Amino acid sequence: MRNGRRMVVLEESEYNRLRMKADEWEPLLPEPDGDGNYPAVAYARASLARDIIRHRRRLGLTQVELAKRAGIRPETLCRIELGNRTPAIGTVQKIDRALKKAEAECVR
Repeated sequence: MRNGRRMVVLEESEYNRLRMKADEWEPLLPEPDGDGNYPAVAYARASLARDIIRHRRRLGLTQVELAKRAGIRPETLCRIELGNRTPAIGTVQKIDRALKKAEAECVR
């Protein structure tokens, strides 16, 4: 205990492994119904969220960094990445442009 709080001590490699694993989270795709059909809106939201998350991570951007580059609120990006909201087309275009610009900067 330290200052009345329980503490856990880990090797740095284990801490980094756990941190990376926590960052691997993505929204789950919805299950198909009895006829094998997927709910379109929920599937589209989760699929878009996964695409944005994967692209952002490949570029090493945080949600806050991407939101700033896209000119949107971090809360908006968070909701999109959680798959909770269907974003406006303009918002998706802003995110797409920001990701493409960031990718071009990495190539240089």
